[in-house]
Amino acid sequence: MSESPEQQEKNERHRQRMKRKKEVIDQRIAAAQEERGVLILLKGNGKGKSSSAFGTMARSLGHGQKAGVIQFIKGRRETGEFLFFNQHPQVDFHVMGHGFTWETQDREQDIAAAQKAWETARQMLQDDSYNILVFDELAYMFKYGYLDLEMVMNDLQQRPVNQNVMITGRVMPPELDEIADTISKVMDEQHAFRLGVKAQAGIEF
Repeated sequence: MSESPEQQEKNERHRQRMKRKKEVIDQRIAAAQEERGVLILLKGNGKGKSSSAFGTMARSLGHGQKAGVIQFIKGRRETGEFLFFNQHPQVDFHVMGHGFTWETQDREQDIAAAQKAWETARQMLQDDSYNILVFDELAYMFKYGYLDLEMVMNDLQQRPVNQNVMITGRVMPPELDEIADTISKVMDEQHAFRLGVKAQAGIEF
């Protein structure tokens, strides 16, 4: 079936747009020649920050890479990601917290747990066998003053050159933004919890 002149014109405009777009993308790809690990921040009030981090980690595992995980404040019950990834031979998974800080109501205990967790994180950051590290809910440690930001930033910047790190948390210190390579903000427009829907396995944890 032959195309009408109008359809031909429309198709030609589309082809020209796609050609220009491809040229721009090809130029960007050609310009991005540096090979090194990146620091990724996933922040904001919306749901899905940890899910995004673990999704990226799953992608890296698909390429045969080695991953390390520390969940800083989700320690009172087993999360779905822990149940799934903990037995994976290429994942070193640590749950160091004692629960959300508003549940423990014990500042000294929370500080001790955070510092112990960061000692493990530091060991991972010095080990180039890890391709990707996920520090889940690390941002809370700065909000409540449980970890020294300057110390953490120094450890992050001294890591092996090809090691990738993902940090999740609602609010990140501006200093972390300054050293990050990729920053994604997850917005909150609506959440089932505020509608009275109970948190459920597989969705919230």
